[in-house]
Amino acid sequence: MTGVQLVVRGDDFGMCHAVNAGTVEAFRNGIVTQVSVMAACPWFEEASVLAREFAIPVGVHQTLTCEWDFLRWRPLTDGPSLVGEDGTFRRTVADAKAAVSHAEVVRELSAQAGKLSAAGLDVEYLDVHMGLAAPAAYGEVAAAVGAPFIGAEEMFASAETLSNRDAADKKAWLLEYLHALTPGVHLLITHCAAAHPELGAIHRPGSDTYRWAEEYRLSDQAVVTDPEIRQAIDDLSIELTTVREAFRA
Repeated sequence: MTGVQLVVRGDDFGMCHAVNAGTVEAFRNGIVTQVSVMAACPWFEEASVLAREFAIPVGVHQTLTCEWDFLRWRPLTDGPSLVGEDGTFRRTVADAKAAVSHAEVVRELSAQAGKLSAAGLDVEYLDVHMGLAAPAAYGEVAAAVGAPFIGAEEMFASAETLSNRDAADKKAWLLEYLHALTPGVHLLITHCAAAHPELGAIHRPGSDTYRWAEEYRLSDQAVVTDPEIRQAIDDLSIELTTVREAFRA
């Protein structure tokens, strides 16, 4: 027993079909242990069906932003501070943070958590999409839901994101990361997706977030389902786990 536990989170479940398909594959045949669901996104219904079918542990990917050019989503509630001129969420965390009302955020995020529950999903944790746009609201919503908020990563021995690294270096980085883990609970955040034309069609090339549309997701998918990564985890006696299991009282 090494005492090393690793939570591998798949983000953006429900965003689009490619993300749903890839994330399920990464859970079933890779190292992803839990997934964060976007209740306001257009492919939520498929995501909820898949999560129930494959018994995937889920959390709420609390969403107050939408970064894409051609894939836009709206709040579940009608708070005017939550949206830009087109009626959809704002594109950046900074823009959202400057505009949102605390009360409207709490109502929206509560609705997002409620949508998971109404779909028969057991909310195991809450986290955020892109960043902390409304810091005071997250803990309030989490307390009401009765699940931990993963935003202040002090609860983990370490917290890293796999995604925003060059594809050619990603596998080597992950192997080095696994070998360096110390006893405790660690968090690794991934963004998986299956290869599908829709990924390349949701955003204009050249923007700050363009690489997040397709490149980072496909390379994450390849690495987390790579048999050598799973073998390294087994060889190092790393325990793959979830937030609920790791912090069970």
